[in-house]
Amino acid sequence: MAIRLYTFSANSRLVHSSSSGCICCSYLTFLPPSWYISSFTSNKMHRRVSLLVYDTCRWILPSTCHSVGFHSTTIKEAISAKKFVFTKRFQGLPQLDNFSLEKEELPELKPGDVLCEALYLSVDPYMRPYSLSWPLGTTMKGGQVSKVIESKNEKFPVGSLLVGYFGWRTHTVVNPDVRSKDFMEQITVLPNLGTLCPSVGLGAVGMPGNSAYFGFLEICKPKHGDVVVVSGAAGAVGSLVGQIAKIKGCHVIGFAGSDEKVKWLTDELGFDNAYNYKTCDWKSSLKEGAPNGVDCYFDNVGGQLSVAVRSHMNDFGRISVCGAISLYNDTVPTLVPCVEPAMVFKQLRMEGFLVHRWTHRFLEGMGQMSTWIQEGKIKIKETHTNGFENMPAAFIDMLKGGNFGKAIVKA
Repeated sequence: MAIRLYTFSANSRLVHSSSSGCICCSYLTFLPPSWYISSFTSNKMHRRVSLLVYDTCRWILPSTCHSVGFHSTTIKEAISAKKFVFTKRFQGLPQLDNFSLEKEELPELKPGDVLCEALYLSVDPYMRPYSLSWPLGTTMKGGQVSKVIESKNEKFPVGSLLVGYFGWRTHTVVNPDVRSKDFMEQITVLPNLGTLCPSVGLGAVGMPGNSAYFGFLEICKPKHGDVVVVSGAAGAVGSLVGQIAKIKGCHVIGFAGSDEKVKWLTDELGFDNAYNYKTCDWKSSLKEGAPNGVDCYFDNVGGQLSVAVRSHMNDFGRISVCGAISLYNDTVPTLVPCVEPAMVFKQLRMEGFLVHRWTHRFLEGMGQMSTWIQEGKIKIKETHTNGFENMPAAFIDMLKGGNFGKAIVKA
């Protein structure tokens, strides 16, 4: 009696069946469970089952079964990706009912394709203003570190770690060789991070790290001894900017949203001064921390705080505008004093940026940030939320300032 080995997923449908010349290989797939000797193992959503099936096909159809010994057949699993869809426009702070958790059946891989499984997903402030242009029904956009679990591309074997803007989804079929000019569609191999968690590829050695590195150094052009102010200083980008400024020999002042964050900035990250913007007097704090004025301002928040900082800047000061998170959830536009008087009379230079301006230099930024981290010159902290189903909650918490450093969801 021959024995046939079947390997398939517990949540699969029959996609493909083949064997060594036996035309009745798919027959036993439909036999009752009592025919099977099975063993189960679990791997997240993929429950792989190995079945040793007593091969009665030689008894039933002896004239057509030519095999001797073991038959081998593979029933490929049909992966269903889970994804969050943008189903309702934000009104102020996002709510859980703005999102819908749905399933999507993925296609079979074509030559060049890989199947990626999300390991870590990013939630970022930019998602809030960018959503204004997204049609309802769009899968929420965002970056992730994912692992190749099936491949038809020899350049990206199983086990490869990729960084891509695949969105809020658990699984993705993609051809990494297809290049796009759209920054949000680019895919890169995660560099060797040594002992660092792969999630760092979404933070200090990823888009936020490059935003801090290029946005600060290229626009503010800090000099040794400069006084630098960072708003949103305990966030994914701000916490890195302050530390880069210290490496460059600057005096660094940070504004953050809690006393605990203020303590973290000064005690652990080396900021010279830090203030809780919710409770301090901004003008008095700036006079205390920068009695001789401010030379560089890295702005993550916008609004009235930025007005106060600009008014305290020295002549020819430089301002890098990374974001305006204090305004993203406003239902009524915030009115602030016009910027021109400070710009003119102090001869300031203020420049906004999108990080993909430096796409061609990303490896430079990632390499330098990784080096500084490994040398102990930059310390990183991430706020991890466990479970893909908690993506919306993590996003909302980040917009409310609940995170220290980079906000990450561990799938």
